[in-house]
Amino acid sequence: MEKENIAVGLDIGTTKIVAMIGKKNEYGKLEILGVGKSKSLGVARGVVNNITQTIQSIQQAVVEAETNSGYKINDVVVGIAGQHIRSIQHTDYVIRTNPEEVISGRDIQLLIDQVNKLAMLPGEEIIHVLPQEFKIDGQSEIKEPIGMYGGRLEASFHVVVGQASSIRNVGRCIQSSGIELSGLTLEPLASADAVLSQEEKEAGVALIDIGGGTTDLAIFKDGIIRHTAVVPFGGNVITDDIKEGCSIIEKQAELLKTKFGSAWPGENKDNEIVSIPGLRGRDPKEISLKNLSKIIHARVVEIVEQVFTEIKVYGHEDPRRKLIAGIVLTGGGAQLKHIKQLVEYITGMDTRIGYPNEHLAGNSSEEISSPLYATAVGLVMNSIENNSNSAYKIELKEYVPETPRQIAFQQPMQQVAQQEAVAEEEIIKELSPEINLETETTENKIKRSFFDRYVEKIKDFLDNAE
Repeated sequence: MEKENIAVGLDIGTTKIVAMIGKKNEYGKLEILGVGKSKSLGVARGVVNNITQTIQSIQQAVVEAETNSGYKINDVVVGIAGQHIRSIQHTDYVIRTNPEEVISGRDIQLLIDQVNKLAMLPGEEIIHVLPQEFKIDGQSEIKEPIGMYGGRLEASFHVVVGQASSIRNVGRCIQSSGIELSGLTLEPLASADAVLSQEEKEAGVALIDIGGGTTDLAIFKDGIIRHTAVVPFGGNVITDDIKEGCSIIEKQAELLKTKFGSAWPGENKDNEIVSIPGLRGRDPKEISLKNLSKIIHARVVEIVEQVFTEIKVYGHEDPRRKLIAGIVLTGGGAQLKHIKQLVEYITGMDTRIGYPNEHLAGNSSEEISSPLYATAVGLVMNSIENNSNSAYKIELKEYVPETPRQIAFQQPMQQVAQQEAVAEEEIIKELSPEINLETETTENKIKRSFFDRYVEKIKDFLDNAE
């Protein structure tokens, strides 16, 4: 895979995992070469809670993307989200040793490195350090300091912080799937790259990404990221409400939501009814679409009001912070009927649905242009740009099982790992004459076969523990 023009984004969501391979064409547009999608197992509200299931889901998506594109995936840029994400504002400065020299990228990097050393709460780590505005010797509102003279370089930063254990769990899942983690990006920032124009970022805009487990917010003003937040509710809680309110199973509730659901109850008449097949020969169940919309409406209002509270925290009513471009909705939840009108009603702000098609090549499929794939498209774009500020190298630590059932079998699992390591060396020696060492495909196949056998061994141990 040619690293200079082909990139991979991996969106690990609560409901789905998407692996997307793309490259820039001669017109600067993003050409999607292959997409793989799998049901997300082992992720809740954007946080990994089952390592083995998440690895299997990632592998399924990666293999499908490889099959569709004909390329082998070696490394990915991954989106990070979840209710553990928070952001802070910080101001810092450096005194330059030689003010007679012009400010360079190295000076800015020194300032960013200094912010990266900030002490966080126990168990937290810095994900992004995003410069906003600079000051040089007291002169403020400088957006690009490179090339200017000055002795004191000061900047305000938007710092994104996450839970260290959650970040490392994502890294472990990626590496255990046989691929390398080249970068980590906050998902609302990736979505913003995919669906927002530079004009909107300059004018002031709030991006609301409604996913399965979380709703992410990113606010831009004067072309700079100003505020980020994660609300721990998404499309899944709407599905759960429908399941409980209508006494049906989850699959039926999800289908009802996507096919017949509406965020505005007034759009449905009292006599509009949909019939749901009964379970195992039971009579069909009739559900009023008006009642369905009322259930959806109540939960969507709660989600939007929480996001609007975060917009108020930013201070959008201040004339200097006014969001002229309003709100842009994206993510799977943005496909809900009449959600645009409801958001406009609650917030009083102009709203549109954000599609990633502006950056996609003209021959892209309609499915990829959906708000559902906004984050994945943004991650591919991020990977292509290879922005050093978004690359977050993870120092993996040994995974320590937490449940008593896992702790009881920790030692046997370690023994299996040692046995597998010895077996790996022996088998590679036996197969070495038949392997073309220049091809990465064969090597990765061997690695994956060992990993699959290791997972099976673990399963056997855990099954025997029942």
